Amino acid sequence: MNHQNKRRNKKLLNELYDFPENTMAVGRLDEKSEGLLLLTTDGKFSNYITSSKIEKEYHVLVDGIITTEAILKLQKGIEISVEGKSYITKQCKAEILEDTSHIVERFVRDERHGPTSWLTITITEGKFRQVRKMTAKAGFPTLRLVRVRVGDYKLEDMESSSVCEIVSIIEQ
Repeated sequence: MNHQNKRRNKKLLNELYDFPENTMAVGRLDEKSEGLLLLTTDGKFSNYITSSKIEKEYHVLVDGIITTEAILKLQKGIEISVEGKSYITKQCKAEILEDTSHIVERFVRDERHGPTSWLTITITEGKFRQVRKMTAKAGFPTLRLVRVRVGDYKLEDMESSSVCEIVSIIEQ
């Protein structure tokens, strides 16, 4: 399958909105993830968000009923593979997400495949597919991943593909 066919059903950002020239994503979401994506034309802002200890919060649907032991492993730091090397994640916030009423429902899998759990995980780093690797290593593979917050910026009630312009001033 060539690149053109592979992209056929995917939209590029410039197909959703008329963004200014030199707009760049701050961090990324992998193809299977969803949620808040910050865009900017300001390199200093991008660097600040990605290089500082800015919290990124995710709501994560995992396979199975999560255990207290698994939550503690996630919180303490868990060994994952990053670029083929062993890496222990930094301490993070992780807990069961009781209220999922704000999450847009969509089909992930049939209920007959077993129970699932929603967690909230907040990290201050962002290794490649980190949250997915963390939950898998804890024994509860990720089925759905929604980024709901980056620092003070929140997804809240935004609709899919909607854009909210915010002017941000970073102190020097």
